[in-house]
Amino acid sequence: MPGKAPDAGPPHRLRDMRQTTTMSERQPIVELRQVTKRYGAFTAVQPMDLRVESGAFVTLLGPSGCGKTTTLRMVAGLAQPSAGDILIKGARVNDVPIHKRNLGIVFQNYALFPHKTVFDNVAFGLKYRRVPKPEIAERVKRALALVQLPQMAERYPNQLSGGQQQRIALARAVVIEPDVLLLDEPLSALDANLREEMRVELKRIQHQLGIATLFVTHDQSEALAMSDKIVVMNQGRIEQQGTPEDVYTRPTSLFVARFLGNSNLLEGRVVGQADGHLRIAVDSLGEVRAEPNGLAAREGDRLRLVVRAERLRLAERAAEEPGTISLAGRIEAVDYQGQSARYFVTVGGHNLQVINPIDQRPLAQGIQVSVQLRARDVVLLRPD
Repeated sequence: MPGKAPDAGPPHRLRDMRQTTTMSERQPIVELRQVTKRYGAFTAVQPMDLRVESGAFVTLLGPSGCGKTTTLRMVAGLAQPSAGDILIKGARVNDVPIHKRNLGIVFQNYALFPHKTVFDNVAFGLKYRRVPKPEIAERVKRALALVQLPQMAERYPNQLSGGQQQRIALARAVVIEPDVLLLDEPLSALDANLREEMRVELKRIQHQLGIATLFVTHDQSEALAMSDKIVVMNQGRIEQQGTPEDVYTRPTSLFVARFLGNSNLLEGRVVGQADGHLRIAVDSLGEVRAEPNGLAAREGDRLRLVVRAERLRLAERAAEEPGTISLAGRIEAVDYQGQSARYFVTVGGHNLQVINPIDQRPLAQGIQVSVQLRARDVVLLRPD
């Protein structure tokens, strides 16, 4: 976006693509302190604390209406926070207009100027900053090379494919060497195959430049594949934040367990302990064992059990592996997915989802199977 870059800033990233950042140098580039957004009586964003460190790729993930785009707009300066402080590189920017925040922004619709060539689209922010023409030409050339479209400078947006337009929008955002890159669902207009290709490209470019990035999406596969940190939002508040692995494998709330991946949700009562595991009785299922993982639970406590669908295994015979229990079930339906299949299995009075890789062909609907569950694959949550 247009704006005058601050006098004291990072070295020109486009001039040194090999620049790297050590963990000790990772300082917060963006920081939100109790930031809130209200529209009349409706609170779109509850008081929020968030940090985006130098070079980090941070994703705001959640369903429509959860507040993620509103949060991005407040960082951009397109919406004013109702309370709290937004800091960029340690400076409060609540009252700083968008064109003075030195941000690179890529919107969902790319917002390219249809009457301008690719060169002029990419050069727009540089011309606004009154960068000398020879430097503009060199920086645009490097930006187009970065997005692997060096030959497109004289074309117009309507002569480009969707993926090429997305790359040009990204080149325009990074050519100004922003302090922060803001991405508002930039891949959502692409078809499935191109979307997967572009998320790899986008992550490559972000990593190569080392720009702190705040990315908004409702697509969990994008978030898991691209992020250094995922911030899961729900009804205007942060439900959980952490690395993709932490958020996926150790959900801390029922919402996160349901929203990310395919989970089986059960309820049970602690009946004892054995070999460092909690023994949990689940109605109509039997006894399940789980690692407590720091959860202080006593005999008689009610708990929720979360088991990811891919953590269950189907077999024709009961397992004999220590720490694994086997439950008798029947496959009611098969959802073929190419390299894997999702099975809907009845076990006792419960309907479970199981996702397993396929060797040659999926297991058949209607057969009896053993559903195998390891104690380490059970995540425990309090009922509330």
